Amino acid sequence: MGSFIVFLLFVFIIVLIAFHVRIVPQSRAYVIERLGGYKETWNVGINFLVPFIDRVAKRVSLKEQVIDFKPQPVITKDNVTMQIDTVIYLQVTDPKLYTYGVDNPIRAIENLTATTLRNIIGDLELDQTLTSRDIINSKMRAILDEATDAWGIKINRVELKNIMPPKEIQDSMEKQMKAERERREKILQAEGEKRSAVLVAEGEKEAAILRAEAEKEAAIKRAEGEAEAILKIQQAQAEGIKMLNEANPDAQVIAIKSLESLQKVADGKSTKIIIPSEIQGLAGLATCFKELIKDDKTDIK
Repeated sequence: MGSFIVFLLFVFIIVLIAFHVRIVPQSRAYVIERLGGYKETWNVGINFLVPFIDRVAKRVSLKEQVIDFKPQPVITKDNVTMQIDTVIYLQVTDPKLYTYGVDNPIRAIENLTATTLRNIIGDLELDQTLTSRDIINSKMRAILDEATDAWGIKINRVELKNIMPPKEIQDSMEKQMKAERERREKILQAEGEKRSAVLVAEGEKEAAILRAEAEKEAAIKRAEGEAEAILKIQQAQAEGIKMLNEANPDAQVIAIKSLESLQKVADGKSTKIIIPSEIQGLAGLATCFKELIKDDKTDIK
């Protein structure tokens, strides 16, 4: 009977030890209380909890946490009410302060974020709020990080997720953006037309230069052709005169040639004709010959 009691006591001790051995995983920390007060913080490894007097007060994650808060109404310096939601990246650095520093730390951070955001946005106008995200993020991170040091929390980053102005302001902004896009489009179109006109003008200029060069070359060729034709005519006349001199013509032949030339001159539009004396003598001879022919005809009758 005594051995059975010893066996039961041994089993009880084994079970008791088994239920009070704790293994702390990576990136976790256990806050231990003894008799209702803080005793220590357990980190990674195996630990033994003293039965009946020790307890795990809080299991704390040491990983970086991402907290997405719902949109908060804020008012800008120029009295525009908008909705802004924020995202906080935080990490617990001191499990003891996180456990005992404030009740419900996440809720406390949410309220602190809302009040800080209202204070910062209240000093900015609407346009500054929309274009100063980085400045707002930096100010909020610095303020929240300093405030949460007492809670064992480090604020790594603060991001403004969405900035939602009133609908009428959104409509006005969209119209403004549309007008800006249309203005840029017109500018680009005008620049394209200007460049196209410049290219066309340069093309016409080059074409005009080429046409002028072509006309110049053609005029030179025509002048060369006319000069060559005149030269050929002069050469032919010179050859004719040379041949006539070599033939040693008598006065009658020369007079007949002169009459032929006179006939060509008379066919022109000249109102005055100067007749050489030699041709006049030949004309008198022709008149006498004509009278003789008339006399012969009279005798026959």
